[in-house]
Amino acid sequence: MSNQQSHRTLDGITLEALLTQMVAHYGWEGLGRMVDIKCFTIDPSIKSSLKFLRKTPWARTRVEELYLAMPH
Repeated sequence: MSNQQSHRTLDGITLEALLTQMVAHYGWEGLGRMVDIKCFTIDPSIKSSLKFLRKTPWARTRVEELYLAMPH
């Protein structure tokens, strides 16, 4: 899926809403296995994850791709 297509699919979904849904579906442990970043594996929280994902484009892209692949 191209970057342009994925952004259209994510229109209207905030990063916080996306992350909250993913945590509810996969849990922090599951997210940490799929995307190995400290904010998912060491003392995870929505706030720390949002801060990191907003500053780290590669991680945000990976999380958005996982969200798009997640069953809704």
